[in-house]
Amino acid sequence: MRIIVDTNALNAALSIVTKALPVRSTISVLEGVYMKAEQRRLLLRCTDLNIQIEASIDALIEKEGATVLPGRLFSEMAKRLPGESVSIDVNKKNTAEIISGAYRTTLQCEDAGDYHAMNEVESDTSIKIEPNDFKSMVRGCIFAAAQDDTKPILTGALMELGSNSLRLIALDGYRLAIVERPITAVKDIRIIVPSKTMTEVSHLLANDDEEDVHISANRRYVVFTTAGYTIMSRLIEGEFLNYRNVIPAGSRTRVTIDTKDFISTIERASLIITERLKNPLRISFTEGKVVVRCQTNLGRVVDEFSAACEGDEVEIGFNNRYLLDALRNARTEQVRMEISGPLSPVKVLPVEGNDFLYLVLPVRFKND
Repeated sequence: MRIIVDTNALNAALSIVTKALPVRSTISVLEGVYMKAEQRRLLLRCTDLNIQIEASIDALIEKEGATVLPGRLFSEMAKRLPGESVSIDVNKKNTAEIISGAYRTTLQCEDAGDYHAMNEVESDTSIKIEPNDFKSMVRGCIFAAAQDDTKPILTGALMELGSNSLRLIALDGYRLAIVERPITAVKDIRIIVPSKTMTEVSHLLANDDEEDVHISANRRYVVFTTAGYTIMSRLIEGEFLNYRNVIPAGSRTRVTIDTKDFISTIERASLIITERLKNPLRISFTEGKVVVRCQTNLGRVVDEFSAACEGDEVEIGFNNRYLLDALRNARTEQVRMEISGPLSPVKVLPVEGNDFLYLVLPVRFKND
C-alpha cells in the first residue's frame, strides 16, 4: 500500500475512529487502526467488537492495499506531523514508512487479514433524520441514562420508531427523559442503543451539517451513517422497563415557569449543597410564585420568583442536580410542570407541543 493524504483530513478521521479502540484487548490487532486504500479513498476503521467506527477520506492512491497501524501511537504521531500532507508506504514485510515534510519514521504494522471487524448489517429497517434534529434528541435524552452497570439495560436509550415519529427514552430509576420528533418510516422498530454510541454519533454532527443521518437496524445491531462516517454498534439485549406505567395520568397542580428564572434560583440555592451535604431542595408551588428553600451545615437559603400556578398548593423535595438536568435540557423559554402530589413523579413539559417529557422523582423529607 502506498498513499498520500492530507494531514488535517487524516487527523480529523483518526480523532473520531480511535474512540472505538479498546482500552485493553486480548486480540492485539484490535489495538490498531485498520486502513484500506482503494479507488481514491482511504478507509479507516477501529473497533472493540461492541462499537465500530469507520471514516472514508480522499487520498492519492499510488498502490492499493490494506494494513493495520498501531492505533494510539499512530494517532498521536499524526497530530504532530509538520507537513500539509503525509505519505504512507507499506512494504511486504509489514513496515510502514511515514513521511511528512522533513519528518520521516517507520512503524511496524500488522497483517490486515488478521483484523477482526464487526459483520455488515442486513437491515430490517432504515430511516433518515436531519442532523440537528438527531443531535438535539440525543442531547435532550441521554443525560438520564444510568451511569453504572448495575442494570445494564438502563445504560442505553430505547429507540422507538412508529409510523410518524421517532422517540428516544432514557431512565436511571430517579428520572426519565423522553424526546420525540416527527419522521416517516415504513416499519416500526424498538431497540436499545448504548449511550456511548448515541453520544459518539452526536459528537460527529456539526451544527452546519446538511447531510442526513441514516439509521439502519436489525435485532442485534444498529448503524448510523453521516458525512463520511459510519458507526456500527451492538444493541443492548433485554426488555426495557415499561416507562409508560410510571408517568402520572393527571395532575393536581399545574405551573408555567420561566426556565431561566428557575435555573438561576436553583443554582443559587445549590451553592450550599456539596457531595458530602446532599440535602434536598424544598420547593413550594403556591399562587403566583415558586419558593425555593435549602438548608445544610453550610447555611440556609430562601429564594423565590413569580410563576403562574393553578390547582393545589404543594411543597416537594428535589435532588437539585436531577431537576437542573431536566430544565437545562428543555432548552425552551418556558416549561410546564404537572404535579400530582408531594410524593408523585413531577412532569416537566413544553408549554406547547410534545417534543419532550421529563419525569423527576421527588425526595422524601426526613420528617415525613
